[in-house]
Amino acid sequence: MHGLRNRSRVTAADSTRDPAGTPGAPDSQRRPWSLLVLLSVAQFMVILDATVVNVALPSIARSLSFGAGGLQWVFTAYVLASGGLVLLGGRAADLAGRRRIFLSGLAVFTAASLASGLAPTAAVLIAARAGQGLGAALLTPAALSIITTTYAGAQRAAALGAWGAIGGAGAAAGVLAGGILTSWLGWRSVFLVNVPAGLAAGLLALHMVPRSAAARRFGRELDLPGAALAVAGLVTIVYTLAGAPAHGWASARTLLLLALGVVLLAAFAAVERRTRRPLLPPRIWRTRSLVAGVLVMLGATGVLVGTFFLNSLYLQGVQGSSALRVGLEFLPLALVIGAGAHLASRLLPQLGSRLVIVAGLVLMGGGALLLTTVSARSGYLTGLLPGLLVIGAGTGLVLPAAAITAMSDIAEEHAGLASGLMTAAHEIGAALGVAVFSAVAVAVDGGIAAGYRHGFAVAAAIAAGIALIAAFAAPVVRPAAGVRVAVH
Repeated sequence: MHGLRNRSRVTAADSTRDPAGTPGAPDSQRRPWSLLVLLSVAQFMVILDATVVNVALPSIARSLSFGAGGLQWVFTAYVLASGGLVLLGGRAADLAGRRRIFLSGLAVFTAASLASGLAPTAAVLIAARAGQGLGAALLTPAALSIITTTYAGAQRAAALGAWGAIGGAGAAAGVLAGGILTSWLGWRSVFLVNVPAGLAAGLLALHMVPRSAAARRFGRELDLPGAALAVAGLVTIVYTLAGAPAHGWASARTLLLLALGVVLLAAFAAVERRTRRPLLPPRIWRTRSLVAGVLVMLGATGVLVGTFFLNSLYLQGVQGSSALRVGLEFLPLALVIGAGAHLASRLLPQLGSRLVIVAGLVLMGGGALLLTTVSARSGYLTGLLPGLLVIGAGTGLVLPAAAITAMSDIAEEHAGLASGLMTAAHEIGAALGVAVFSAVAVAVDGGIAAGYRHGFAVAAAIAAGIALIAAFAAPVVRPAAGVRVAVH
């Protein structure tokens, strides 16, 4: 307790010292919200594109004559690149400059979107989707670190609340947007719509995103052996999780590849302890707030994406909903996530992040339990909607609180790296959610409805487990004061 009290006093003192708007900047130095709007639009474009393509997959398969098993690579290529390279992207933002990496990521993502929309063959589309993932891996952690180092106090709480809402609501909105665009304009439009949005965002960013104080030389400072091992390990794990639904969670392929991923990450950890300029300094894992935020983000994202996956199966496979109708039925979930994130920004200064996280996870678990009562005869309004709304409300509380917790005790020079870790947790949590819930759904006799109920029983257990861990391990952060409260 004594050490934590000292640390809290240092944090409070630091909150008056940085005029540049870094994490410790005084709340009186308010920054314009226009920058947050720009960064949020760019991030919404990335989140939307991660889910919007799922609705368009049948049309893509017919147009480009995908072979058996090849269609999954339209999704997997994106996830591999974004999830595998995001840690490197976050570190690049710290070393080469956040503005530079953000603009580079936006340019790559926009160009790859154009290539995806014009792709003449399946192979070209898959390669372009990997390019989109690379752009996302650069753009997302750079944008989050810009927010963290620009806004402070209550402004940062509100900014991270909006960022958390985008992460959850964007996934739901992607299903709706995919249905509308594919039905009205064809599958190519789901990619081409990013081109004018990306160009406009890039032009505005040139004038609005602040330059980094003193970007160091990326090539000299980067730990290349560590970077190679980190990318290889993350790519292996994300690839394994993405393929687990098709190959089986307990298959030899899945288990061997997971073991390989763990070995590569263990080798990465060993290299980091010996190198002079590590990609991921070992001391960063001693930052309790970051570790807690990453763990909560991993679990909450897994439950949320699992919710989308299971309900998409149920609505289309049991109730016979069209892709467009499924998108409309997910719309209330997106709206409630946004409302929950707004409420979280109001509650965090009074209640602290730990209580908001635990309350949100309890709501997510409660919503999952409601969905375990759904049967093949259940309707949308009385059967599915109540559980979806409760899960959405909990998600809206959890995501911004987890982001604020994770970034509360991070020095400016590591803001990009910490943002990369949070983004990696989001990507791996999403892949893990689909893998786990699909494995549960197909392992249960009784069809989609039975698998649906068992899947949400697992979701409730995961939410309860993460809530229990957070109740004891997560620190208390009150963002309005900029001080981490010293309690166990």
